Amino acid sequence: MRELLSPAELLKFFEKHPAKTFRLRQLMAELGLRSSQARELKGALRRLAGARKIVHLKQNQFVLAKQSFSKEPQSRGSRAVPRLSEPRAAFHDASGRRAPNVVTGRLIGHRDGYGFVVPDAQSKSATQDIFIPPGEMASAMHGDKVEVRVVSSKRDGRLEGRIHRVVDRAQKTVVGEFHYGARYNFVAPFDLRIPREIVIPPGQERPSDAQEAAKRNRQFGGESEGKRGAARSAQDRGGPVLENMIVDVEITSFAQPGGVSNPRGRVIEILGRRDEFGVDVEIMIRKFHIPHRFPAEVLAEAADQAQFISELEHEGRRDFRSFPIVTIDGETAKDFDDAVYVERLNRPNGARYLLQVHIADVAHYVRPGSALDAEARLRGTSVYFPDRAVPMLPLDLSNGICSLNPHVDRLTMSALMEIDSTGRVVSYEITPGVIRSAERMTYTAVRDVLAGDPAACERYRSLIENFKLMEELAKILNRARDQRGSIDFDLPEPEIEFDEHGRMVGVTRSERNFAHRLIEEFMLAANETVAEYLERKGVPSLYRVHETPDPKKVLEFEEIAATFGYSLGVELPAMRRMRVERQGERDRHPRFHERLDADSGDFKITPRHYQRLTQRIAGKPEERILSYLMLRSLKQAHYSEENVGHFALASGTYTHFTSPIRRYPDLIVHRILKTALAKDGQGKGLDAKQLHALGLETSEAERRATEAERELMEWKKVAFMAGRMGEEFDALLISVTKHGLFVELVDLFVEGLVPLDSLEGDRYVHREKLRAAVGERSKHAYSLGDRVKVRLDRIERSGNRLQFSVVK
Repeated sequence: MRELLSPAELLKFFEKHPAKTFRLRQLMAELGLRSSQARELKGALRRLAGARKIVHLKQNQFVLAKQSFSKEPQSRGSRAVPRLSEPRAAFHDASGRRAPNVVTGRLIGHRDGYGFVVPDAQSKSATQDIFIPPGEMASAMHGDKVEVRVVSSKRDGRLEGRIHRVVDRAQKTVVGEFHYGARYNFVAPFDLRIPREIVIPPGQERPSDAQEAAKRNRQFGGESEGKRGAARSAQDRGGPVLENMIVDVEITSFAQPGGVSNPRGRVIEILGRRDEFGVDVEIMIRKFHIPHRFPAEVLAEAADQAQFISELEHEGRRDFRSFPIVTIDGETAKDFDDAVYVERLNRPNGARYLLQVHIADVAHYVRPGSALDAEARLRGTSVYFPDRAVPMLPLDLSNGICSLNPHVDRLTMSALMEIDSTGRVVSYEITPGVIRSAERMTYTAVRDVLAGDPAACERYRSLIENFKLMEELAKILNRARDQRGSIDFDLPEPEIEFDEHGRMVGVTRSERNFAHRLIEEFMLAANETVAEYLERKGVPSLYRVHETPDPKKVLEFEEIAATFGYSLGVELPAMRRMRVERQGERDRHPRFHERLDADSGDFKITPRHYQRLTQRIAGKPEERILSYLMLRSLKQAHYSEENVGHFALASGTYTHFTSPIRRYPDLIVHRILKTALAKDGQGKGLDAKQLHALGLETSEAERRATEAERELMEWKKVAFMAGRMGEEFDALLISVTKHGLFVELVDLFVEGLVPLDSLEGDRYVHREKLRAAVGERSKHAYSLGDRVKVRLDRIERSGNRLQFSVVK
């Protein structure tokens, strides 16, 4: 029996036959292998395919990667696809626009080795993502900024391309699980979008002494590393078995297209074992490349800031210290950005309200060009995990001099708004100020005061009338937003419960009361007022924008909503049946596909369409799933120098001004506001190009933080469910795919999959148009929105997946 070829020898075999495709049996015969070696051959082929040296085609065929475009089997009548070396004058995307030959964008990798390039936001010529087959990824990895050369367009207008070069590496470090191997040691990345293992050469398995010292001295802005301890013992450093240890790896060389080697790296940090307390947070921080160590010069700058307000700093500021101003935040909050106060005004034309919103004057302490500013811009936002925060600013600022702590003087930027009984801001003033918060209130305490709880009313008796005025004004503002069509999704949010030892004990629905709504309404009013002021002044600024939804997304939602008997009531664009011509031959059997005529001008949708539907489904069994699907049909809000309005809020002008301690865009708006308020006209603002760059950076930082927070929540849910194998739960069917039914547990906000082949009593088939899985004999259907009883059967920790089965 012949010995199996090594991957390098197997690659040479393919290179001798560069234009030929091979089935597994053909390879076995060509290489003189026996059937008992099939498993080994499959493993070698998978490794070569993972290294992008060969491509696994449809019908289980294999071919040398550089030939994959020209040799992949094509269905009868499909468009001929050019070889990569063939020049193409132009391609056209699904909208009929000419596609550029080279596009710059961000690569989104997939665990199966292929990817998509999302064109840069400023790219006007590229209107859709570009598919990158496994053999054309070159050395690029998930998240890299790349140049992609468009090489073909499919029948439906989709574009395919190959990576031309990597412009900027996103994955300079990778966090994963360490494993010893027969030929080499390696780290399996936690990010499944990085399908290649990282090879660790001999001698690179452990951090250097300098790296260990940095780890021992690391500071997440002053917050503790959790109860697992600050640094590992000398025993860890000396030589315990690293198998299954979680490590952070610095990539020292990236895999090149011409070879079969994987990326190589060296271990720079040993985080611990997966289930140790706090390691999950450490993984998320590194997986999403969240800056978490403040440089020494940043900590020094923060420490040099005085922790009191001098009389000199009062100059040029309004004094609000005599007003009973309060902060209202969650029980665990430590950084207080905003404080509020309301009073009733008696005017000749009726009673009005004066709303004072005071925001921490972070711009007074974090100056442009400073080390503090550079680090704040790099972070972009604070990141909040269930048991830890990674702040944008060091604690000397975020919990100290910038925070509006009670009973001490603090500097603010203050928005004073006079509001009539209809909720309209009839006049306003924006000014630098100084306050002294009278009380640090929590949402729970305010709720109890408004509910008339005796203990709460006794404790805060001097503030009761002010809280009642706040409630009165918040209801007026909410009613005014409702009348203009603002969308209000009140979806439940999961909240992790911990015991006294920091162990997770459950997942519950986070409580929201009117005190939350009260603060939200006041912050919305302040943000709109500041945005309107800057726009009227003609000052270039950074806006929080939310565009009108895409017609295709609205159509997709309408089709699903119709199965529940609902509709947005919007007049959709005309549907055009587009004939798709074959290239180079007569089409005796023409194919058609439908396309939304988005350019026809007949697509008109407003926030009120969404608002009316949310009101119709309120309290109904289908409210949860339809609200979620409505959210998916909307675009993602982001920061921009162009004011295109905020669709969901039904606001023509909106910005973020109220959270400068934890959001960099708010800090930028404060600086712009100070320049606009300067009476002498001094101070140089930011131009459109600078604001555009800031909008892109801060939007990306926000998405990164959101993804990290969401994934850690899923991680903790899966860890919690590991102790509940075999238990039964009530669940809601939230999605139906060809793979199975996705369900969400009603009480625990945990999601998982019920595979189609696990459904008993019949053979169930996915019916896409019905959004259901239907039994072939019984015709019984599992449909979107159904309530089912499920049992937890399996947990896949590597991908944080739960598998359930339906209980009859």
